[in-house]
Amino acid sequence: MGKKSRVKTQKSGTGATAAVSPKEMLNLISELLQKCSNPNSVPGKEWEEYLQIRTLVEKIQKKQKGLSVVFDGKREDYFFELIEWSRTNGASCEGFELAEFPEEGFGLKATREIKAEELFLWVPRKLLMTVESAKSSILGPLYAHDRILQAMGNITLAFHLLCERSNPNSFWLPYIKTLPSEYDTPLYFDEDEVNYLQSTQAIHDIFSQYKNTARQYAYFYKVIQTLLIHKLPLKDSFTYDEQRWAVSSVMTRQNQIPTEDGSRVTLALIPLWDMCNHTNGLITTGYNLEDDRCECVALQDFKFGEQIYIFYGTRSNAEFVIHNGFFFENNLHDRVKIKLGVSKSDRLYAMKAEVLARAGIPTSSVFALHITEPPISAQLLAFLRVFCMTEDELKEHLIGDHAIDKIFTLGNSEFPVSWENEIKLWTFLEARAVLLLKT
Repeated sequence: MGKKSRVKTQKSGTGATAAVSPKEMLNLISELLQKCSNPNSVPGKEWEEYLQIRTLVEKIQKKQKGLSVVFDGKREDYFFELIEWSRTNGASCEGFELAEFPEEGFGLKATREIKAEELFLWVPRKLLMTVESAKSSILGPLYAHDRILQAMGNITLAFHLLCERSNPNSFWLPYIKTLPSEYDTPLYFDEDEVNYLQSTQAIHDIFSQYKNTARQYAYFYKVIQTLLIHKLPLKDSFTYDEQRWAVSSVMTRQNQIPTEDGSRVTLALIPLWDMCNHTNGLITTGYNLEDDRCECVALQDFKFGEQIYIFYGTRSNAEFVIHNGFFFENNLHDRVKIKLGVSKSDRLYAMKAEVLARAGIPTSSVFALHITEPPISAQLLAFLRVFCMTEDELKEHLIGDHAIDKIFTLGNSEFPVSWENEIKLWTFLEARAVLLLKT
């Protein structure tokens, strides 16, 4: 999507750096795989581990310079081809055009007045890149034997994208040529940018994303070089930069759609639709199984010349930065995570645990503080009420004819346990929020 990209056109690499022997590269890859093989980072050592992995990755990147697949020109040079390809294959291409905007980059611009809830865009399944189309492609034999691909649709989709990108006769080439050459996801962040985010809640997910991508790259590099040399068109061009690009393309664009028989969901890349940028609102995209196409209705009235926005979902800004590569300033769904739990050393632990169990709430969990009113969910309110209950209040929720009724009203703001309980829970929450801010 336009907003997701820091568009810098790669220049065609005509030559790699000094030739690297296959054995030397394989040794580096093996070292990277070993460094990333431990799924759990040592507490307090995450930054150190990140730097070690990054050093290895940058060494690999340097030796692979000039080997990646690139296209001539800029992505916008291929927009006309994308529109014609989409129109020829049954997509709607009337009422909008692809255009560049000052803040968000490329997006959809209305070429006529579009009314709220008007169906203005549809894209048939034939145009979508999905896990199912990957299984039917040259990637199929590897998918049939590889458990990682079978378990992770997003990785399958990334490899599907890379295989088709390397195929000059790919059906999806008009779409692939219009994708950004690089992204604003944390996988592209400089070391200083990552360091700057160490005081935020996003940092652990950023470390994990980088580590997982490096591990997956090392694993599949070995697979491609040793098991399927004659099968996949990636042997000479499967660089870390290719993997980073494909993972970011899928991460910023993937969407769930039903399979053809409607029995389950699958992941898909949706041409044209994925050019729309985000704003606050409601989900207006769905899948029409009868016509077998993705459909999008207008989020609001759009006048001639205005940008057409869609709503990506209720993501926090931390999630937008991690998965989409942008920060949405007026995010009505922004929130921060807060971890709370009842200590087992609490004298009333057993009673509190029982009340929480009856309410279907764990004794320890990660909750959220929201930017909008109400700032907490019904579940968090219920947890805090139980957390702050006296022994007598706990007994009232465990014993007697009306105990079950009291359980049902724990998350209702209109039915406080007691005035003292209410003051206690909000005072406690405020103190925890202050601690969050200090870190």
